[in-house]
Amino acid sequence: MASRFLTWEIVKNHHAYIMKRPNIRTLSKEPGNVRNIHSFKANGFIHPKTIDIQPAKDNKGVVITRRKRNKMNRPAAQTKSMIMKTGPRRLLWKVARVIVTDRYRHDLKKAAMRRASAILQSQKPKKIKKRGGAKPAAKK
Repeated sequence: MASRFLTWEIVKNHHAYIMKRPNIRTLSKEPGNVRNIHSFKANGFIHPKTIDIQPAKDNKGVVITRRKRNKMNRPAAQTKSMIMKTGPRRLLWKVARVIVTDRYRHDLKKAAMRRASAILQSQKPKKIKKRGGAKPAAKK
């Protein structure tokens, strides 16, 4: 496998997941990019061990997808997904534990926890506000 630096030089200006917009920082949405920022540090293509956090299909919990370094020549066995549907505090603790115990990109631990927290926040049921209209007239 080529070095990370060479791979970055090849793909940094041309790949399918770049989102270039005028007057906005360039974003990227490839799998394994927790921060969604187009940079060497956050890129999901070039690092051998990556972690990706997405919402679950039933909108209850998150899916954590990890890429293993030792399975680089077998793409089907390279990724492993876990669905986590516990409460918010427990889920954030589990995300941190997965990153720390399996040694997945300690520099992106806070970003992964923020992504999981934002997904959980978006899955909360919305509170319906009652409209404060005129009160009905009293009956005599």
